[in-house]
Amino acid sequence: MAPNATIVKVDLQISDMDRHYYAGHALTLAQHPSETAQRLMVRLLAFALYAHERLEFGPGLSSEGEPDLSQRDYSGDIELWIDVGQPDESRVRKACGRARRVVILNYGGRAADIWWDKNSAVLSRLKNLSVLDFDAATVDAMADLVERSFRLDCQIQDGEVALTSDQASLNFSPGVRLAAQAA
Repeated sequence: MAPNATIVKVDLQISDMDRHYYAGHALTLAQHPSETAQRLMVRLLAFALYAHERLEFGPGLSSEGEPDLSQRDYSGDIELWIDVGQPDESRVRKACGRARRVVILNYGGRAADIWWDKNSAVLSRLKNLSVLDFDAATVDAMADLVERSFRLDCQIQDGEVALTSDQASLNFSPGVRLAAQAA
């Protein structure tokens, strides 16, 4: 019998001064048995960075061809596709064909660098793709914040991110490998 997902409840308060988005979200995340705390927190960070009333988490690791997070318009078309980690280059190309905008939150230290070196030539040609980098030390520190139930405050200003929980505070800036070109 396969192990069940771990349920993580997060009271996320977002103050995004760059986008003028201020809201609280009571989130219930299912952490797949093979999902690390690092990946869970990067998914949560993706939600905070791109929060919108129609942004939602995808069906999970076991669902091929679906984003980790997505925002759809009222007709069901994908406006924003977000993937976490180092997706296959063909998956990224398909996502860019299906969505108006695609964002990849790349993390994992040396593995992230290898993925970028291998795929940068092809990915750089995709006009609606952005790739953000998070260093391994930052992601590990974010993973230390994970509890079964916790509160997280996220403040974003001038591209800087400040995460505060009852345990610790972190300040960092995502690195930008590739920014989508304006239409």
